Amino acid sequence: MPMRGTRSRLGEVASPPDEVLPDGVLPENVRCRSIAKGMPQRLRAARRLYDSGGNYLCTHRVCRRSPMRENEHGDIESVAAHTVRGEIVSLAQERNLRLVRADETAGPHVRLGDIRLRNRLVTSSSILGYGVANSKLIPYGMSPVSQFVPLDRFGAITTRTVTVEPREGHFTTRDVWPLRELPGLLKRYGRALQRVDGGWLNAFGWCNVGIDSYLRDYYPRTRGQNTIISVGGFSTEEFTTLVDKINNAVPAGDIAAVEFNVSCHNVNFDFNAIIESVLAEAVPRSNHPVILKLSPDYDYLQHARLAARHGVSALTAINTVKGLRLDPETGNPLLANGFGGLSGRAIKPIGLRVVSELRDAGVTLPIIATGGIRNFDDCREYFWAGADAVSLGSAGWFASYPGYALSPLYAMRIRALLRRIENYRPPRR
Repeated sequence: MPMRGTRSRLGEVASPPDEVLPDGVLPENVRCRSIAKGMPQRLRAARRLYDSGGNYLCTHRVCRRSPMRENEHGDIESVAAHTVRGEIVSLAQERNLRLVRADETAGPHVRLGDIRLRNRLVTSSSILGYGVANSKLIPYGMSPVSQFVPLDRFGAITTRTVTVEPREGHFTTRDVWPLRELPGLLKRYGRALQRVDGGWLNAFGWCNVGIDSYLRDYYPRTRGQNTIISVGGFSTEEFTTLVDKINNAVPAGDIAAVEFNVSCHNVNFDFNAIIESVLAEAVPRSNHPVILKLSPDYDYLQHARLAARHGVSALTAINTVKGLRLDPETGNPLLANGFGGLSGRAIKPIGLRVVSELRDAGVTLPIIATGGIRNFDDCREYFWAGADAVSLGSAGWFASYPGYALSPLYAMRIRALLRRIENYRPPRR
């Protein structure tokens, strides 16, 4: 039986190989440049295949769309730019346009395109602050549950969204509070975070210490973790500045990725006006893979296509859902900002819908799914919908103030989830 993928785009049939190639396998001495220019794939031994015109036929499921050939230096090159769903994509764009779901290789890490994770479970932005706390007694800015969980075992820890300059937002940049000031801190929390039916409504408004302080005071203490740095801004210039500062402070390969938060509701800004220019100018400047965070309240299909066009490595789906709660006695909003972002169990069906619609629309970039995840079955639902990794957010880390007394028990549940995810492979679709 002929192997699927041994026919070139021009219909030329390859000569039969000396041995049968498993689906998607490349010769071990060949680099598939249509996936990542200059980046070797993990390959297994196999024979080379050529069509009748002497073109090398890469059996990778992406490269089947175009014949390959060996140049005078012995490297394998594409005969022509690939055609991906009707769009001509240059090799430069293909550097980050990942059409594979993940590296299927078993081991201590997984790859989503050029993003290296320790496993398929990461943490959502802001939940764990900057990945480390300044207070030894109470980890202000981080879920208290994190004290009982080994953060270095996660696929990656996503930071609070950081901006060019320090920003109070609707909360505060302080993360050290004397016990005597605890009532004032809890009052601030009440105006930025409210528990609602089935989840949490928050409006912290990108409160953060700024990129310089983060890179100087926090990042060096989290080197044992695999980090995704979340960044946000209100212009293309701010995003390029953030990328440049990270490039200067963090060598390529030292973090998992940089996540662009171009979809937050709590800063009262229309990101539609800048998203394309941000992707066009800031993504190529980054020495690190870039993840785009999608909102279900924006045109996420269009944003995903823009991400693929401009070399984004992966997508986070989804950001919080814009919501509102009012005091039934006064009619005033519960949050200082009025509107807030809804997270937790209530948005899980929305997250599943978005991931599924992205796949149904032909979006092939890796997806990190988040929204309402608490246990292993939640993760499996997202994997079935089309996710490549999952992110643990407020549903797993947040509790009522009295509930945090049970933090060691909540941590046991998270550690059990980590153990199951570490060796898990998503189902083939």
